[in-house]
Amino acid sequence: MSDSLRIIPLGGLGEIGKNMTAVEYRGKIVVLDCGVEFPRDDMLGIDLVIPDITWLLGRRDDVLAFVITHGHEDHQGALPFVLKQLNKPVYGSRFTLALIKSKLDEHGLLKVVELNEVSDTSKLRLGPFDVSFIATSHSVPDSLSIVLGTDLGAVLLTGDYRFDHTPIDGRITDVNAFAQLGQKGILALLGDSTNVETPGSTASESTVGQAFHQIFAEAEGRVIVASFASHIHRIQQAITIAHLHGRKFALSGRSMVKNANIARNLGYLDVPDGAMIKLTQIDDYRPEEILILSTGSQGEPLSALTRMAFDDHPQVALHEGDTVVISAKAIPGNERSVTATIDRLLKVGATVIYGEGSGIHVSGHAAQEDLRMMLNLTSPQYFVPVHGEYRMQHFHAELARQSGIRDEDIFILENGDVLELDAENGEIVDKVPTGMVFVDGYELGDAEGLVLRDRQQLAGDGILMAVVTVDAQSGDSLAPAELVARGFLHNDERLQEVIDECATALDALMAELGAVHVTGQRLIRDDIKDKLAELVYARTRRRPLIMPVVIEV
Repeated sequence: MSDSLRIIPLGGLGEIGKNMTAVEYRGKIVVLDCGVEFPRDDMLGIDLVIPDITWLLGRRDDVLAFVITHGHEDHQGALPFVLKQLNKPVYGSRFTLALIKSKLDEHGLLKVVELNEVSDTSKLRLGPFDVSFIATSHSVPDSLSIVLGTDLGAVLLTGDYRFDHTPIDGRITDVNAFAQLGQKGILALLGDSTNVETPGSTASESTVGQAFHQIFAEAEGRVIVASFASHIHRIQQAITIAHLHGRKFALSGRSMVKNANIARNLGYLDVPDGAMIKLTQIDDYRPEEILILSTGSQGEPLSALTRMAFDDHPQVALHEGDTVVISAKAIPGNERSVTATIDRLLKVGATVIYGEGSGIHVSGHAAQEDLRMMLNLTSPQYFVPVHGEYRMQHFHAELARQSGIRDEDIFILENGDVLELDAENGEIVDKVPTGMVFVDGYELGDAEGLVLRDRQQLAGDGILMAVVTVDAQSGDSLAPAELVARGFLHNDERLQEVIDECATALDALMAELGAVHVTGQRLIRDDIKDKLAELVYARTRRRPLIMPVVIEV
């Protein structure tokens, strides 16, 4: 295609999290969102998962900027790690940038990254792209849809949104702006698919306040509300309604304290005079006068609510009479952690309110009829369902067909697919490298996950360490092999039998290597590893991590 546009998702398709999409036109690239995915239980010791940006690094000079839809971790949390490798300007709304600044400051990047504030009225030029924004309502303030205008037409990324007609902050999704854009003509719509399996329309955030009123009125003791720390609208409702019921509030959890302070300083959170107290002061008041806003709605092991549940919190000891409200839906993969926390809370005698029927949570994402409405408002030439697992993309594609978009103009992409569009047709023309990069603390792992596989092997079958001593010049073995095992076999007698057999086999191997004067640690280690792996599996049907240590003297 002579004059074409390319859409390259690098994350967020076929999965929940690490949203990142590159749009290329006339040789220049704008990257939309830069998010993380939270690790599964089998990702031992891993803190975060981020997109693989190998392809972007290869096109470093062509990347113009990162443009962020909103402040949730799955859309902006990877920025500190990505910007260390690819330092480009970042564009985002006021509250989104405030959250990003906090992260960049932790990583020592705040002074070296160019940050640019935008709003729904902003218009800017990035290379061949005319960039504008549309206000959306979501479960974090200042969310935006992104419009990339080109000579071929506009590419619209909805970001996360819902049609909330009574939002807490009064900022509604701008239906008129979407309709006007649709009338002008949209080349491609990239639509959020997260909530496509939910029929009807998503309820307003204000409905949660009705449930809070009832809970705060009926609870005889303290109320602990756990929610996402970025859900400032939910926090605002809890504070306001608790104040009406004569309750002071305190914050528990590092991210809850940080985000509430950011929101309050920027004017996004209104705190009545005298309503806020320190967590250390909660025992100075009667239980029925206290609300605690806490992190831990996803059962995170070190979160404030989990520590309360397991009697490990330095300030809050839960007891019978407390009411715990888990005001969030479990992210896929977190269900076991959440239910384990609920079980512990119930064991200490607390009343726990959670689940869809309780009214204490509504989604921040558009449901089926809302998604249908977006498709009808925008009437795109091409449609790409994004932000969701495959079944979500599949069902969203079906909604697009029902809305009149031709089947050949709907593309269910995988991460790495290169979708090329022009005025006449679209097709997948290539695939770029993509995948997962693991974050351990502040360190980036390898894209192949070698360290993670070692950890999984250690957890499953233990470790067998073999130490040999050789002459550096001749390769002769100078001492009997020594073997140490940890987490390998349960039976001590059986373990000793296997170790003795391995030591005998290893001594024989070292004699063979010495006879032909094999030197060099790498060659000797490889031979030891192969020999022991074969022998151990034959005897035990287990595959411990084998660690050869060669001492040259």
